[in-house]
Amino acid sequence: MKADFYETLGVAKGADEKELKAAFRKQAMRFHPDRNPDDAEAERKFKEVGEAYEVLKDPQKRAAYDRFGHAAFENGGMGGGGGHGFGGAGGFADIFEDIFGDMMGGGRRRSSGGRERGADLRYNMEISLEEAFTGKTAQIHVPSSIQCTDCSGSGAKPGTSPTTCAMCQGHGRVRAAQGFFSIERACPQCQGRGQTITDPCPKCSGQGRVTEDRSLSVNIPAGIEDGTRIRLAGEGEAGLRGAPSGDLYIFLSVKPHEFFQRDGSDLYCKVPISMTTAALGGAFEVTTLDGTQTRVKVPEGSQNGRQFRLKGKGMPILRQPQVGDLYIQVSVETPQNLSKRQRELLEEFEQLSSKENSPQSAGFFSRMKDFLESFGE
Repeated sequence: MKADFYETLGVAKGADEKELKAAFRKQAMRFHPDRNPDDAEAERKFKEVGEAYEVLKDPQKRAAYDRFGHAAFENGGMGGGGGHGFGGAGGFADIFEDIFGDMMGGGRRRSSGGRERGADLRYNMEISLEEAFTGKTAQIHVPSSIQCTDCSGSGAKPGTSPTTCAMCQGHGRVRAAQGFFSIERACPQCQGRGQTITDPCPKCSGQGRVTEDRSLSVNIPAGIEDGTRIRLAGEGEAGLRGAPSGDLYIFLSVKPHEFFQRDGSDLYCKVPISMTTAALGGAFEVTTLDGTQTRVKVPEGSQNGRQFRLKGKGMPILRQPQVGDLYIQVSVETPQNLSKRQRELLEEFEQLSSKENSPQSAGFFSRMKDFLESFGE
């Protein structure tokens, strides 16, 4: 027994168009085959969700369903054959594209004339932080379908041409009476293309495209951030029989750096310094991402975690003249593997120390003592 369409989408009977669309988007994303590979149950639910939405989004079909239930579409009813006009070249794919557009990567979108637009492609590229800093031009190799050169993408054997489909007269769509209604759907003879091929091209087997590795040049601008997507229009998979190509999307990830951590346009670097440098003051040099060395002065009595800002030494801001800052954070290192003499000197220093030498710890333990005494009171 078929599940109720409203229950399938998870909406109430009085749901409006906006609620239906939102529910369909949520369920379709949940059960989409790309997210559930080799899951027959998810594929079945995915089809049920599309079938339910196709009926409920149409006011006439919805009214018939509310009155007669699934029987409204059986035995020559509105959808014919219990299918509700779902599937085929003009079924759920059209609904899904209407809802999601390019969000899911394009797939087999139709261009004008019913031709199948080529699929969008994804290429994952990893770059270093230095490359994100300076920018670069990268050469990538992408295995993809390209237009067949023998038939110029038509799919017909050289010297011949595709012919206009006799069934749809080149429109790619046909109308059929279904009870009281007239339903338009993709032409079953030409699959919505409007043309048929009687003598296919031997190189591409009538597809109008062949698979081949391509070398492309990709410009990575300075300041690019991790997770950025670069779109190369028309560089995706070639469309069937001369249809437009899809797009190529470059997804960038920036490798973690040994010394620097990035936050937007700012960089952070943690530098260990000795206890004596922190106490007496000193200086050290750091190499920045632009290849220069910058001297950092450490004032006397610097505490662990203190930050020093180097203005203009961070990351460039994408397509802007401004540059971020570099923040140096010192980490005071406690001495280890002390010699006998070093230990004696530190013990002597401890004996000569006063509250003025360690005001934070002295103040903390003084307040802790007051806190303990409050319990006695």
